[in-house]
Amino acid sequence: MSGSAAPPSSRPLTALVADGLSTLLVLVAIAWSLNLTRKLGFHFYAQQYLALLLGLSLAITFLSSRSCEARPTRAAPWGDQLLAALSLLVLGFVALRYPALVLQVFLKPLAVWVPGLLTTALLLEALRRITGWALPAIVTVFLFLALAGNMLPWDLDLRVQEFRLLSGYMGFDANAVLGLPLAVAGGVIVVFLLLGALLGLTGGTRFFTDLSIALMGRFRGGSMKIAVLSSALFGTVSGSAVANVLSTGTVTIPLIKDDGFSPPKAAGIEAAASTGGQLLPPVMGAAAFLMAEFLEVTYAAVAYAALLPALLFYAALFIQADFEAARLNLRPMHSSRRPPLRRLWGGWHFPLTFAVLIFLLFGRGFQAERAGLWAAATLIVTGMIFGYGGQRPGLRALVQGFAITGRRASEIAVIAAGAGVVIGVLGITGLGFNLTYVLVALGGGNPVVLLLLAALICIVLGMGLPTLAVYVLLAALVAPALVETGVPPMAAHLYVLYFGMMSMITPPVAMAAFAAASIADAPPMRSGLHAMRFGWAAYVVPVLFVAAPSMLLAAPLPVAILAGLTALAGIWAVSAALVGGAVVSGPAPRIALAAAGLALLVPADAFEGGWITDLAGAMGLALVLMLARGERARRARVVEPG
Repeated sequence: MSGSAAPPSSRPLTALVADGLSTLLVLVAIAWSLNLTRKLGFHFYAQQYLALLLGLSLAITFLSSRSCEARPTRAAPWGDQLLAALSLLVLGFVALRYPALVLQVFLKPLAVWVPGLLTTALLLEALRRITGWALPAIVTVFLFLALAGNMLPWDLDLRVQEFRLLSGYMGFDANAVLGLPLAVAGGVIVVFLLLGALLGLTGGTRFFTDLSIALMGRFRGGSMKIAVLSSALFGTVSGSAVANVLSTGTVTIPLIKDDGFSPPKAAGIEAAASTGGQLLPPVMGAAAFLMAEFLEVTYAAVAYAALLPALLFYAALFIQADFEAARLNLRPMHSSRRPPLRRLWGGWHFPLTFAVLIFLLFGRGFQAERAGLWAAATLIVTGMIFGYGGQRPGLRALVQGFAITGRRASEIAVIAAGAGVVIGVLGITGLGFNLTYVLVALGGGNPVVLLLLAALICIVLGMGLPTLAVYVLLAALVAPALVETGVPPMAAHLYVLYFGMMSMITPPVAMAAFAAASIADAPPMRSGLHAMRFGWAAYVVPVLFVAAPSMLLAAPLPVAILAGLTALAGIWAVSAALVGGAVVSGPAPRIALAAAGLALLVPADAFEGGWITDLAGAMGLALVLMLARGERARRARVVEPG
């Protein structure tokens, strides 16, 4: 997809056109983010920009067919070229005529419903090419419900729509295809995709991997800890668990296997760490930007709330990596395998980029896209001047970076537009309200039952779907039901995001785990099960932050600090119990240790008298450790000679 598989001279015209459209998409997105049109005296509806963005994205998708990827010198088939031209023509018409036609949607003229129908059809085909059959099948089901939901044997109390009205609504209304998900994809997400692409071109990805090796290679189990740290650093800007696995896993998984860990374990911890990157501030993944729009809060507020749960998740990964190494009696990585310090000093400007981003986001309150653009500009200047490890991009490489960004952004824009169809159907038919009512009724008014039901729905709906699509579906279908039962909106949306992300490592369809398994040459299902075990904290922590505001840093600072410390102790205890052998051995001590850890995980402000669980957990943990220490001393005396 990067367009770098063949020299420019040998690439066909369709590939060059796709690169040009990709670069244009990024330039248009940057201009829109900087509000250049208004500054130049031109005023457009946001939906006109979004129609142009979608037209470019669809055309790029059709010109970048899989047959062209396999054979870079081969031009796109003529059928795909026609689809690309039709996409530009139809969406260009929508963009140009939008001000006049948007008010006529409910009058159903030919000039409205035909472009809407063509847009929907082109979108479904592009979705199929990008994501496979799962997402377009879901979108088609929702369209069927909007057209003929009253024909189903059960009564959903839907406002079914006439064909022409629905077509026009999908193509022109600001609550459908040209809605909020596409607006976020066409603004802030393009900017951060550009930042990620520039990191790769300037050597930033290699720097963070080298930094992880230098920092963690000196400890036992360093290879696993390298995977955790590098995946966290890269995953926070990549926006995709699978892309993170494929980028960092090619380096970290062989290191883990060389250390003596089994291939399924190597794949499992890499998959879990890569998935968690989308939950870790300061950047998080694409879904976090959309969450801020749904909740009508700043992105900084989302990142602040997500900080403690994400740190606990990665603490669980680090602790398990350490216990796994202790159980196998592994030594630290030899110094000859760690990068020299002088090479790391050459990448000092990469942390500067993130410092600029964090300062502007949290210190100056900049909008996320503006802060991202300043960070990208910083990276371009420092990368061209200093480079890293002999890698210093020139102008051609930067242009290529724009093309790479455009390709990736086009995929996300198509997925976001598909999610807009679902949101549009939920709104125009009243299905969203009805589903919320059904979920609350199934939960029987019991918040615990509803949380378990919501978690199951999130994991099932998330299987096989991209991150952004997972979150939009869950935010529209499940989060309102949680809010209806009294869960704070921020906690509800983070809850569905966490469990939606866990579909990436939860068999039977665990995309991130399966991608890691292919690199590790390991059985996919076993890799998925190991990923679940390493990522166990992500199945527990969401329940905690729903119950206690302190876990989202929404409580007084002393309460939040206490909750974080006791939760960390609980993470340590449960992780030790899961690994076994390093702290305690035998079923009974491990069960007791896990029980003490789970008690410590419950925050004191989760319910009245919640401090009792912390006290009981602390006492239980101390007792188990004392008994384990006594058992080790007894065994040492037994094996002493004489």
